[in-house]
Amino acid sequence: MKSLHFVLSVVLMSLTTVAVAQSDAKKPRSEAQESFDTMKSLAGNWEGGVSVDPPQPEMSGGKPLHVSMRVTSRGNALVHEMQEAGTPLDPKRYDHPVTMLYVEGDRLLLTHYCDAGNRPRMAGKVSPGGKKVEFDFLDLSGGNQYGHMYHAVFTAIDANHHTEDWTYMMPGDKPIHAHFDLKRVQ
Repeated sequence: MKSLHFVLSVVLMSLTTVAVAQSDAKKPRSEAQESFDTMKSLAGNWEGGVSVDPPQPEMSGGKPLHVSMRVTSRGNALVHEMQEAGTPLDPKRYDHPVTMLYVEGDRLLLTHYCDAGNRPRMAGKVSPGGKKVEFDFLDLSGGNQYGHMYHAVFTAIDANHHTEDWTYMMPGDKPIHAHFDLKRVQ
C-alpha cells in the first residue's frame, strides 16, 4: 500500500510539472520575466569591495563582501545573501541580510529581509540594453526606527563581474549609498 502511495505521489508531481511547463510555454515573455532572467544570470558566488557614501565609521574596516545568489523554487525565486567575505556561514548567527527576488503578475519584485528588522519591497525594471535592473521602493513591513533599504541597482558588466548599488534611507530621510564591485568566485 505504501508503494502505491509513493507511485501516486510521483505521478501527481510529474503531471504538475508537465502542466506548469506547458502553460509557461504558451505565455509570451513579459518585461518582468525578462528582468528576472537577467537577475537569474547572476546566480553564483561573488566577492569584492564595498564603498559607502557618506563614509560610515562602523563600515570602515575595508573588508570584502561575499554575495551568494541562488535560483530556487523551480526557478521562481532568486535568493541573494550578503556576508563579510571569509567568514563561515553559521546557521546560528544572524548577521547577513537576505533578499528574495520574484515575479508577481507583471512586476519583478524584491523583498529585502533587513538586519534593521524590516522588509522593504521594491519593483524592478530592466534597462533598454538589458544589462541593468533598477529597483524602486514600493512599501515597508516592520518598524522603521533604524531606517530601511530604499533603492537597488544591479549592473551586469560581464559573466564574471557585476556591481550592486544599494541606497539605505536613514531616519530623517538621510540616504547612505553602498557600491559593491563584485567578481565571480570560481
